[in-house]
Amino acid sequence: MAFSGTQQKCKACDKTVHFVEGVTTDGTTYHKNCFRCSHCNGLLAISNYSSAEGVLYCKVHYEQLFRETGSYPRRSQSFGKPPNELTKNPSKLSAFFSGTQEKCSKCKKTVYPLEKLTVEGEFYHKSCFRCAHGGCFLTPSTYAALDGYLYCKPHFSQLFKEKGSYSYLSKQASLKKSTEMQQKQQEQLEAVKKTEEDLSESEAEATTEKEAEQAEEHSEQEEEKEQEKEHEHEHEHEKEEEH
Repeated sequence: MAFSGTQQKCKACDKTVHFVEGVTTDGTTYHKNCFRCSHCNGLLAISNYSSAEGVLYCKVHYEQLFRETGSYPRRSQSFGKPPNELTKNPSKLSAFFSGTQEKCSKCKKTVYPLEKLTVEGEFYHKSCFRCAHGGCFLTPSTYAALDGYLYCKPHFSQLFKEKGSYSYLSKQASLKKSTEMQQKQQEQLEAVKKTEEDLSESEAEATTEKEAEQAEEHSEQEEEKEQEKEHEHEHEHEKEEEH
């Protein structure tokens, strides 16, 4: 009877778990094949798993989450709830590892949670969060911002002391932004111009190829006409000889 069926359900797939294929941890049952890290989908064992908010992780990704958030997530009462309830209330940790549509304010590309900094409601890649003057990396505690541009505090203070007012920095930031927009527009114009040139070259090549084909066809037609004339002359000569 030890190997008979059971009414226990797998928390991951909600299907019946038979004794020989089950893993039970913290009072929750899984198929061995369903006992996986929710981030990398790697198989887990009782000795190498962690869980938070009812979600399973391998220790590597659980530690990675700790390094990014600064604290281990507290296991909530959702652990052990039926799968349909977990589906209705997605784990914050699952959202942490999932994709996002948030864009970096600097490069305008998608920012994923593991590489994201949020400052004053704006999102940045960690590698994009740099001083506009010196290019040094910034942190939320070591930056100053003016007109959408980031500065490290030393350079911000230095520029202010050199010019004596923030209005100069504001003008410089606006000028820099205008220059960047002009450069971007110039790049777009050059890209359009190159596309047009490529199309013109393709059309010219096609025209040249067509003209060559037409010339060859005309030459063949002229050659056929010459051959027909020669045949006619030969035929007339033969008739004269017969007479």
